[in-house]
Amino acid sequence: MSFLTAFVTVLLAELGDKTQLATLALAAGGHARWLVFLGAALALIVSSAVAVLVGSALGQIVPALWLRRGAGVLMIALGALYVLQAG
Repeated sequence: MSFLTAFVTVLLAELGDKTQLATLALAAGGHARWLVFLGAALALIVSSAVAVLVGSALGQIVPALWLRRGAGVLMIALGALYVLQAG
């Protein structure tokens, strides 16, 4: 179940974000599309590995409930910041 939850969550979070748009722009150049794909995929794997390692370490110190709450507050704060900057 953890695999499916992580897959769906990351897939939905990454759709249409700036990373995907940057990858789209790189691939639109028409050169080495597979290398663009491999580079983008490897970058996502590495960033996910860092998140898992940091999350595992923090999970030993901070209860998971507080980590989820902190992540939620951070996402709301970043969203508000982006809205304020756009307006």
